[in-house]
This record gives sequence, C-alpha cells and structure tokens, in this order.
Amino acid sequence: MHSLELLHRKHDITPTGVGVMADFLVERARNAELWDQDGRRYIDFAGGIGALNTGHLHPKVHAAVARQLDAFSHTAYQIVPYALYLSVADKLNRLAPITGRAKSAFFTTGAEAVENAVKIARAHTGRPGLIAFGGGFHGRTLLGMALTGKVAPYKTGFGPFLADVYHAPFPDAQEGVSLADALKSLERLFKYDIDPARVAAFILEPVQGEGGIRPVPPAFMQALRRVADEHGILIIADEVQCGFGRTGKLFAMEHYDAAADIITLAKSLAGGFPLSAVVGRAEVMDAPVAGSLGGTYAGNPLALAAADAVIDIMRDENLPERAEALGAMLAERLDALKKRVPQLAEVRRLGGMVGVEFRDAAGRPDAAFLKKVQAGALARGLLLIGGGLDGNVIRCLFPLTIEFDVFDEALAIFEAALLDAAA
Repeated sequence: MHSLELLHRKHDITPTGVGVMADFLVERARNAELWDQDGRRYIDFAGGIGALNTGHLHPKVHAAVARQLDAFSHTAYQIVPYALYLSVADKLNRLAPITGRAKSAFFTTGAEAVENAVKIARAHTGRPGLIAFGGGFHGRTLLGMALTGKVAPYKTGFGPFLADVYHAPFPDAQEGVSLADALKSLERLFKYDIDPARVAAFILEPVQGEGGIRPVPPAFMQALRRVADEHGILIIADEVQCGFGRTGKLFAMEHYDAAADIITLAKSLAGGFPLSAVVGRAEVMDAPVAGSLGGTYAGNPLALAAADAVIDIMRDENLPERAEALGAMLAERLDALKKRVPQLAEVRRLGGMVGVEFRDAAGRPDAAFLKKVQAGALARGLLLIGGGLDGNVIRCLFPLTIEFDVFDEALAIFEAALLDAAA
C-alpha cells in the first residue's frame, strides 16, 4: 500500500488518542531540515519535541551507532554488561551538577526515568509523598500523569491516579502567581494536606516545557532547596526536555545556585535514540536494593553509543553556547514584532529554549491565534509546536546545530506567519 494512502487511512489504522500534527509523511531528514515524500522541504523547529539538540542524524552520532550495530545490538545490561554503559555513566557523573559523588542509571524513556527517580527517592527517604507543580509535565504513564500538572489532554479519562501526589502553584507572573504566593502555597500544603515528614521529594522542571517554556525563578529554586533541607525532602529536577545544552548550559540546573539531589534526562541525551538516565547523589542512588532497578532495554547499547557521541559533540561544537546565541537572536526578532502583532504577549527563554505566548485584547489566552500562526508557518515550510496551560504558547526547540542561513530563513517564515495571522 502506498504510504500516502496509509496516511489517509490513519484514523482507521491507529487510535484517536495518538494525536498527529503534520499532514505529511517524512521521507528523510538532515540536521534541521526534513523532506516529505513529494520532496517538499521543511525546517524543523520542533526537534522531535526537543529530542534533537544535535540535529537529525548528526554524522558523529550516525557513525557511533553504526559501529555499535556492527558489534552487538542488545544483551540486557543486567544479564551481560558492557563497557559503554559504564563509560557513559562515568561521563555523566563527572558532568552533572550534583553535590558530592554522583551515580547514574540508564532507562529507555523520560517517563521511565521519572518513575525510577521516584522509586529511588522513596527508597532513600522511606517516605511516600510527592509534591509536583502546576503546569509541569512528567510523562504519560499513570505515575507520570499523576505528577503532571495539567488535566487536558493528559489525564482526561485515565484516573484514578497514585495517592500521595500533591500539586503546588508554579510561580509565574502571567498566571498571577508571585514568588511569595508560591512559597505560601507550600506552607498551606504542609498545613492542610500532608505532613512534610511524609514527603519524599519535590519534582519540577527547571524550565517547564509543555507547560509553556516557564523557567523556575532562581529565588524560588533557592527557597525550595532551603525548605527541602529543613524537612529532609529530596529535589528531583526533571531535565527530560530542558536538559543537554538546550538552555545554554549542559544541564539546566547549572543556572541555579541550588543543587538537585536527582536529575532525570532523556530526549536529546542520545540525539533522538531512545535512552533516559537518572543521575543523583551516590548515597541516594544506592538506596534501592539490587535487582529493583533496570529494564529489558534500559541502557540499550545503540542508544548509549549515540549518547557517548552527543556528549562529545556538545563539548566540541560548543552547543550550549550556540543555544544561547540562537535563542537571543530569535527573541530579539520576535520582540521587535510586538507592536505589529498585539497578540504576542511575551517571549520567554532560557538559552535556546524559547516560548512565544499569545493573548487577546482582553488578556485572555489565545489558542486560536496560535493555530493560525502554526498553520501559516507549516504552509511555508516551518514546523512549530504548541504548549502552555491553555495551548497558547509556541515552543521553539530547533536543533542547536542548525545552520545560520537556515535559521535566518526560519525566522523570516515565522515573522511572515505572525504578521499574516495578525492582519
């Protein structure tokens, strides 16, 4: 059957719950560009939802995976171990902004990393409680959904969820939540809902991704660290989307004068290959008993080969620094359009993680305007993805390896789509 015919029959073949944005099938991709089966070219500002900081099929990633494929593809690390698992873990341990000695374990998906981080935190503290934050996204598993601070579409129809999971407001001026409000809400949570002595961990994204590119204010992260230390609570930093060079640092937590106890990684850790990791303080990571962590494909050698290459690429090509430069260029271009595009309420960024929020004349979230911009950009050959609590924020997650001429072309398309939508 011809692939385009398959696309037309998508709703007959796959369930409605698997949503799809693009109306074409990709044929090939390179760095920040991809082509459909008719040869039409697109510039990719979605990056596989932030999984392609090193671009589509970076030559060094491609070569590393090919070499590993010629050796072996799978043994299950828990059965027959291999050096690559240990060498990549050692690299992460040395690079991670963890206080003291660090240890790492590998898994397959971001949600799996989050689940194992929670297991580790509970094993170390002997406590069940978890506190997450409004707007945060932590995966689509039952525990991931319980932690996620957004109902539609992620939680709709899937409850009940895990007990002992609580949500506190995330500090954000656009949502009317000040730093003082957010800290007061934690005090109320401890007073009304859960004794802090029963809380194993706070879990939060240093920069909320699906929540609309909302960086944690530094003062809040420092205050959270003080609260955590006061009550013996761990901090889990979920860097599945915001990690690995995206924010202008290799780890997003490097922006904060406060360390996490556990960090979760995935997406761009392995340049688009399925790999996730949990990195944490050695004494915390050693809490679970032998055999309680792992998975059949956890730490797959092909994905680890990709990750090994990605770590070197981040250093050799100065990608965190490039993220900052590209993010600044994009933000400057968009900020200059605010007078001509009144719906453009705010441009937020940390490094190359950029969010563009739209609101109407009354200050209400304008998801319809986002859809117009997105459709206009796609028609011109630029892929943009949405996000935000109200679906009114475009997330820019372009490959950090994008060529400057391609980046300039993308900015011109983005600008044209914004101006057309505002006309």
